[in-house]
Amino acid sequence: MTGFKNFILRGNLIDLAVAVILGTAFTAVVTAFTGMLMSAIARITGGKEPNFDTFAPGDVLVGPFITALVAFLILAAVVYFFVVTPYVRAKEKFFPSPEPGTPEDVRLLQEIRDLLANRPQV
Repeated sequence: MTGFKNFILRGNLIDLAVAVILGTAFTAVVTAFTGMLMSAIARITGGKEPNFDTFAPGDVLVGPFITALVAFLILAAVVYFFVVTPYVRAKEKFFPSPEPGTPEDVRLLQEIRDLLANRPQV
């Protein structure tokens, strides 16, 4: 029972549960945005929403794949431009990357190594 208690309280499980819940909620937002974008495309083109489900060149039904691919590309663009890009900017603003170069502890160890190598031999 202790192993199960440690597993539950470790924190990774809670983080994963929160991620799933937020991901599910975010899915509804992105789906609504995708629908709005598809209706805007329909209005611009003067027809109905783009739907390739019946597209079957040479009697090979590729339409559902094309529709899913277009929806995926729209979803990927929304996630990248509205989630990933702002997250990277905020992360860099509040948690800047360390300056390039040798870390202080490594530099100190290198100095000690060099001092030991240059001391006179007895």
